[in-house]
Amino acid sequence: MEKNAISYYKKHPFYNALIHLLAGAAIGILVAYPIVGAHPLRWGLILLLVVVLGYLPPLTGSK
Repeated sequence: MEKNAISYYKKHPFYNALIHLLAGAAIGILVAYPIVGAHPLRWGLILLLVVVLGYLPPLTGSK
């Protein structure tokens, strides 16, 4: 399963960068919550959900 993800990320570097950029943004929002505004926990968790869903295609081998 991990080999599928590694080969997927090698073939799709932009997708890899986007998923990891969103993960970093989500973690940053959760750590620096006063900067985001009224709903930092909501935004951080939504971005983490998008990241988790973004990891599913490489793990399952979907195209």
